[in-house]
Amino acid sequence: MKTQHALNLAVLLFAAVTAASAPAEQQVAVDAAMNQSAFLAGEKQTGYLRVAMTGFEVEEADRTPVNVAIVLDKSGSMGGEKIQHAREAAVMAIQRLRADDIVSVVVYDTTVNVLVPATKLSNKEAVIDTVRSIRAGGNTALFAGVSRGANEVRKFHSKNCVNRVILLSDGLANVGPSAPSDLAELGQSLGRENISVTTIGLGLGYNEDLMTQLAMHSDGNHMFAETPTELAGVFDAEFGDVLAVVAQDVLVTIELDARVRPVRGLGREMDIALQRATVRLNQLYAGQMKYALLEVELPAYTGEALLLPSPTPIATVGVTYVNMKTQSLERIFKKVAVRLTAEPDEARASVNKDIMASAVEQIALEKNRWALELRDEGKIDQAREALLDNAQFLNSNAIQLHNEKLKAQAGSNEIDAQNLDPGAWARQRKLMRSNQYRVMKQQADQPQSRQEP
Repeated sequence: MKTQHALNLAVLLFAAVTAASAPAEQQVAVDAAMNQSAFLAGEKQTGYLRVAMTGFEVEEADRTPVNVAIVLDKSGSMGGEKIQHAREAAVMAIQRLRADDIVSVVVYDTTVNVLVPATKLSNKEAVIDTVRSIRAGGNTALFAGVSRGANEVRKFHSKNCVNRVILLSDGLANVGPSAPSDLAELGQSLGRENISVTTIGLGLGYNEDLMTQLAMHSDGNHMFAETPTELAGVFDAEFGDVLAVVAQDVLVTIELDARVRPVRGLGREMDIALQRATVRLNQLYAGQMKYALLEVELPAYTGEALLLPSPTPIATVGVTYVNMKTQSLERIFKKVAVRLTAEPDEARASVNKDIMASAVEQIALEKNRWALELRDEGKIDQAREALLDNAQFLNSNAIQLHNEKLKAQAGSNEIDAQNLDPGAWARQRKLMRSNQYRVMKQQADQPQSRQEP
């Protein structure tokens, strides 16, 4: 049975246990459910279990202090308008910080220099004056720049702070380790220390694979600024996230019933061992929803199972996180169950359109990645065909699910298909990598869209 017709699995959330000390308005909202609320009895079926987590709202006065290192590429290619806009974007971000926030500023070209060692912003103007003095020249020691920024963050590293490195680069790393795998290992190491790295690629000269690997393995954001004038908006969006962290050290655990088989995680990396699947997130933001999505196979429930008056248990979901408002460890548990039906119409009518859209979104992401791989192999016609097929897949589901986001993504795939020729590919590849990362991490949209050819 094809994927979109095989999701005849449903969930009735019949119990929820919350082991959290904070009042409800100061807790992460957790919703664990399947893509349908009824599924057909008597046959194996595929379904998607989504664990959605939404950060609670927080007032500016109550936000979590931040410990941030701003790492700026000042190599020769950053001269002129680029370094000017980079300086002003960094200044604008620093102006948003409070006196009790910690900031450091690191610049790199052939070598690395710490212009502002990690310090509380008691003298904000002195820090701003230092940033405005930055001039460009030299090569690109990107790995060393990030490492030095992380060292500055470590000086005041605290579970009570948002610990982050923000990297801006416009070029290829040509001094020190420079392979995507090198940066992935660095990101993974920093992620284990609860230090996220957000990467901002400027222009068309940087390595998008390297930048996304670094961000992905530390659970940071990744953004593409095609022109220097976009940097202010990109920095503003990033600091909007940094200043809105409400939960850290998030662990999602899904324990499946013995009869339910875990197939794969979609989107975020997921560890699966026997009947347990786990996902880790570094941070959650106020008002933003992040999710973990697990594809499962349901058995062909027959015999006595059909006579049971109560729902059949499918999974127990646990979400553990550090509440940055209360500085306490919160644990939320939810049990998920399914009910059986012999009526196909009832199963189809029970579709949760929002969860189904998440599943379609992540399946389409895999198809888009495959198309990019085909294009990298020089198979332009096959890549174009794959993208157009993906656009059709997204469009058909957008109609069925009444989902405008899927419709927009279909349009993006169509634009990708139009820009695979050598003259347009450098730009389009960066757009594709940026959009793929945003979908995978459920990252908020960037302030400006540059999808138009």
